[in-house]
Amino acid sequence: MNRWKRWRTSVFLFLAVLGPGFITANVDNDAGGILTYSQAGAQYGYKLLWTMIPITIALIVVQEMCARMGVVTGKGLSDLIREEFGLRMTFIIMMLLVVVNFANVVTEFVGIAGSLQLFHISKYISVPLCAVAVWALVVKGDYKGVEKIFLAASVFYIAYIIAGVMSEPDWHQAMVETVKLPGREVWADKNYVYMTIGVIGTTITPWMQFYLQASIVDKGVGIKQYKASRLDVIVGSFFTDIVAWFIVVVCAATLYAHGMRDISVPADAAEAMKPIADRYAYILFAVGLFNASFFAASILPLSTAYTVCEGLGFEAGLDRTFKQAPFFYWFYTALIAGGAAIVLIPRFPMMTVSVLSQVLNGVLLPFILFFMLRLINKKALMGKYTNSRWFNVVAWTTAVIVIGLSAVMVWQAVVPGKS
Repeated sequence: MNRWKRWRTSVFLFLAVLGPGFITANVDNDAGGILTYSQAGAQYGYKLLWTMIPITIALIVVQEMCARMGVVTGKGLSDLIREEFGLRMTFIIMMLLVVVNFANVVTEFVGIAGSLQLFHISKYISVPLCAVAVWALVVKGDYKGVEKIFLAASVFYIAYIIAGVMSEPDWHQAMVETVKLPGREVWADKNYVYMTIGVIGTTITPWMQFYLQASIVDKGVGIKQYKASRLDVIVGSFFTDIVAWFIVVVCAATLYAHGMRDISVPADAAEAMKPIADRYAYILFAVGLFNASFFAASILPLSTAYTVCEGLGFEAGLDRTFKQAPFFYWFYTALIAGGAAIVLIPRFPMMTVSVLSQVLNGVLLPFILFFMLRLINKKALMGKYTNSRWFNVVAWTTAVIVIGLSAVMVWQAVVPGKS
């Protein structure tokens, strides 16, 4: 009986803190994520699946570090960076993050436009209407209400798992490519390096760390809920990367297998659904892409607004009114309006910008990890909750690998004759 009570208490405690980790990880599979994974499957089949296991391990470690810092310090990541490294360094990091995040916000509206164009709705109608709806959802709602909507939206990602199973992929090859490291020759392919950075960047995005820590603080999760919060992060990380694996697989089994190697507009990726949904393919893909895009179009600007306000010392939080936190809400509004406006430019290169935004995430990631590792290993700040050696190895290895890939990408881009 006592064991049952302890188990029941643990379940209730987990459900009480469920949200920040699960939501943050699932926003990973936003428009940029779906389109990048789709492009990876279409261009290289199963050959990028090997990234999923190390990326999942790294994602769990990085997200857990942020959750732990939020629980122990009761402060957001920007706040801690400003206190420990000064306003100048915080301002530089914050500006870089704003630029990269704005590219991500643009990508979410690309997803909204692309998904609704499949229903023959012009982007000049869909994007402004959805921008207003996204703004109203967050500004006029409260944290608990918004969080419930975001958690419900996460369930829709199961559609991609079902799609992957029904596409009847080569399961043996998919499994082999998941655990097998690629040959040395692939790194001579500029686009392969570019896509690898994009896959890493869309899975472990810099903005996620700021949002997760800020939302944990905003929710008031304390030391007593630490274990449940850690489980929230782990469950979210596994779920999001399983979905990502299936997106790559379904596009490899359909687009790549039928010679469609390049996705130029979001509608092209809908072709991946034809073997499983026939004439309803566009509807299935459009609903999934729209859900992911609308979901992330709310979270990404919110994360950026939290980051900037923490860095500059302004009031922030969904529990505050417009009058109490004017900069927070106005900046959030500006990001949404600006992101929507850019997508309305005629002949806007949707897929190019979508993948580029994820590559920029990957390039910025090591810099954010550097500050996180410096902070979490500081005993004066974290006490007994500093990193273990294993956590440090995984985090530093992730940073070094991404720096190395970025260096290779730059070298291949600027040196003539190198490929």
